[in-house]
Amino acid sequence: MTPVGNEPELTDRILGGWLGRIAGNMLGKPVEQGDLWTRDRIDRYLRQAAALPLTDYLPEPADESDGVQLRPEWRSCVRGRIHGSCRDDDVDYAILGLHLLETHGFAFSTEQVGDLWLLRLPYRQTYTAERAAYRNLANGLKPPLTATYDNPYQEWIGALIRADVYGWTCPDDPRRAAALARRDAVLSHTGNGVYGAMWAAALIAAAFTAPTVRHAVDTALTVIPPGCRLARTVRRVMSLHDTRMTWEDTLSTASEETSGLGWIHTIPNAAVLTAGLLYGDGDFTRTITLTVRGGLDTDSNGATAGSVAGVLTGARAIPARWKDPLEDTVRSAVFGFDGVAISDLAERTARLAGAER
Repeated sequence: MTPVGNEPELTDRILGGWLGRIAGNMLGKPVEQGDLWTRDRIDRYLRQAAALPLTDYLPEPADESDGVQLRPEWRSCVRGRIHGSCRDDDVDYAILGLHLLETHGFAFSTEQVGDLWLLRLPYRQTYTAERAAYRNLANGLKPPLTATYDNPYQEWIGALIRADVYGWTCPDDPRRAAALARRDAVLSHTGNGVYGAMWAAALIAAAFTAPTVRHAVDTALTVIPPGCRLARTVRRVMSLHDTRMTWEDTLSTASEETSGLGWIHTIPNAAVLTAGLLYGDGDFTRTITLTVRGGLDTDSNGATAGSVAGVLTGARAIPARWKDPLEDTVRSAVFGFDGVAISDLAERTARLAGAER
């Protein structure tokens, strides 16, 4: 967790972010259905497979009935079966964000984000708020109406998962990262949905120089309104962690206090993510495994936790069991990017970050 110094160090930390995002996403993808795969059920699955404590990708199901309930992509996401990453929107949006900055620069407009969606992203690979915004764009609406018209998902997690690239390209500049993430987020989200994107981008930007993950979480809170529900929820998890409450009890408390919002809403997922980061305490494996075991939107939370932890540690420090199965290859629905090398994405991201330093 040393400050970013020379260009190779910056590139390694950014590569850590990309690898962490992809590995965390792959870890959580088989159990991505929070109303079915609860925290208790995930741990029961792991016990049946003798995989607790979890230190690697999910094992194959020990029980045939569990296999039926997993996401259909599980056969490409469990340990021993991974050959490159699966396609997923949590990674597609990071790629699209990189392409946006390469195409339009850091002065991009929200309208240009929408134009790039229509040009590069298949409609059926969008979900919830993004699908509503895409439909609104195709029908000729402009931001901010794209976020508000016939869109019941405005505070769900979609904008948060699009924020990483703004953190990666703004090392140690969380306010700038948050401003960029906001400009992207308002295409499809409002309120805590937008604040979630700003918070995540700032968290990743702060991770480049934060002495501990707690410092990064503290810094990220400074970019969103202190009275918003997202900020209050994150601070609540931090306070429970400070009392030395167990990870399990912290999540149980947070779950009770955010009940009724649904498993894809930004607020309960931010609680799971914050707990994973704090109790993971900078250890890459512990961070992503605790976050995924926390349930809810497991692949999205695992991806963001992995991005933060990967930036904190750098790619070289990520254990090989997480990196090697990815084979430096990412699948993507973004036109022109399927099969691209992860290392190439990291180098392109580092060039943008370096140009702005």
